[in-house]
Amino acid sequence: MRGEAALTAPLILGAGPAGCAAAIVLARGGAEPVLIDRDERVGDALCGGFMSWRTAQSLRGLGIDLPALGAHRVGRLRLFAGERQADARLPATAFGLSRHAFDTALRQMALASGARLEIDRARGLAPGRIEGERREWCSDAIFLATGKHDVRGERRPRQGDDPALGLRIRLPGSERLHDLLAGAIELHFFDGGYAGIVLQEGGSANVCLAVRKSLLAGAGGDPRTLLDRLAADYPAFAERMAGAPAGLPIDTIGSVPYGWIATETQPGLYRLGDQAAVIPSLAGEGMSIAIASGIAAGEAYLSGRSAPQFQRGFARRSRRPVGAASLVWHLAENPTGALALATMAKLLPASAGLAMRLSRID
Repeated sequence: MRGEAALTAPLILGAGPAGCAAAIVLARGGAEPVLIDRDERVGDALCGGFMSWRTAQSLRGLGIDLPALGAHRVGRLRLFAGERQADARLPATAFGLSRHAFDTALRQMALASGARLEIDRARGLAPGRIEGERREWCSDAIFLATGKHDVRGERRPRQGDDPALGLRIRLPGSERLHDLLAGAIELHFFDGGYAGIVLQEGGSANVCLAVRKSLLAGAGGDPRTLLDRLAADYPAFAERMAGAPAGLPIDTIGSVPYGWIATETQPGLYRLGDQAAVIPSLAGEGMSIAIASGIAAGEAYLSGRSAPQFQRGFARRSRRPVGAASLVWHLAENPTGALALATMAKLLPASAGLAMRLSRID
């Protein structure tokens, strides 16, 4: 039965990392937040399986310990561009962890801190109001944390005729895969996109691609055909994909607005995570932005700072990392640029470290 709830508690739409980080801060501050999510069971989101050292640092402040969750330690970055390979040490230890394990831990921490979880699917968003399938939810403070999925009434601008798409496949663990990937995060550059590969808990490997729509269209719109074609053209990628049996599920998401930053917002609407800033995934900083935005928005609310004040401040924090990652992304999806990146990283490993530091959020 539908109805309208007159609430004074802050509402958080989306119980992913950004929403749960905000919920933890708000609950510990006595605000009694309500988390609204469409799924009662925690899923396994497509993006975010790599946790940078900055992510780990922020999570420790919330009481989340990645090694205790079984996360795979990562100390090196490997780049593949055609036949060129480069290797660089990460500035600090990072981690590979599935979004299911990560999101489960954050949701549990949010509820243990005092947040309340409600299951509902948002159909639209208006000032001070979330229109759900179950009921209407009203509050003077709404935290929009729906990740890459937009809500009617607050859609982000779309990209041009050839937008970026996301694909993800998880390879089952094997001794061969472990030998190839242990301790490293890999970036494989293609003409029109790239793939990031990292081991996660239990030994499985997360393969996440960002490719142009035209690349998928050239494979007849079939993700498996695209993966097979990339493996045929790029030997190092083929070696990793050799452990992918036929029939493995492939997750997809369309039209990801990489590089977009929310510089303004309505009064009472705090935009978090990918609803605040969409950093290209090759930076491995999406989870840091999610956690940082949730913490900052929660602290802003508790201190009496308005949503527009928070949004302008977080946009300033996001500008450098998103800009640096966008520059690398545009170079990486072009064969000449990708070769230049790998060559520079091979000849001057410090340049890769600089790029990694520039794409971290403060």
